[in-house]
Amino acid sequence: MDGNRRWARAAGLARVSEGHRAGADHLEDVLEWLSARGIRHVSVYVLSADNIRKRDADEIGYLFQLIESVLPVKVRQWSDWQLHVAGDVTLLPESCATVLRDAVEATRGRPAHLTLAIGYDPQSEVCDAVRRMLADGQQAEGDALVAAISERLPGGPIKDIDLVIRTSGEHRISGFFPWQSQHAEIVFSDKMWPAFGERELDSALGEYARRRSAAHT
Repeated sequence: MDGNRRWARAAGLARVSEGHRAGADHLEDVLEWLSARGIRHVSVYVLSADNIRKRDADEIGYLFQLIESVLPVKVRQWSDWQLHVAGDVTLLPESCATVLRDAVEATRGRPAHLTLAIGYDPQSEVCDAVRRMLADGQQAEGDALVAAISERLPGGPIKDIDLVIRTSGEHRISGFFPWQSQHAEIVFSDKMWPAFGERELDSALGEYARRRSAAHT
């Protein structure tokens, strides 16, 4: 969900925090569009561990407020979506982490799966999965080793990501689930996240379909 701050500046808004709020609200729209198109597994990059450590304290504090007061409430209202959280929630205020954990429990068993990357660090994620595998006493090699690590990664039941959409005109992945997106198609959009519309979504899905069709001809 990249480009919230630049969108706010371009719109002439007084505070970049208004861009973050618009970005959080826009997630609801995008999930509705995805659901209407039969897409039931979605991963969204909300906040990295690096951002928590390096960005302005006031901005991060406001993001924590959004994560605590907006995202979990919306997720509970979306009747189809089960919430999963990827990332180190100990980097968040305890009240924020508690609300997220409660939302995960409250949405358990729903048919669609939404993974929010919050306090996320891709290297830590893989290292933690390996530690859990070793703690379980599991030994594996080759494809079995890859499967053993994958099943211990956070998120919904399907780990592999098919399509990555990067908004805001940046042409980099920025640590977006690198293990899971190894074979993903990547589409870059010049639109800032709050301005990313249905037309852009359908364009990205169409590009994905064309690439996969070409790969099998």
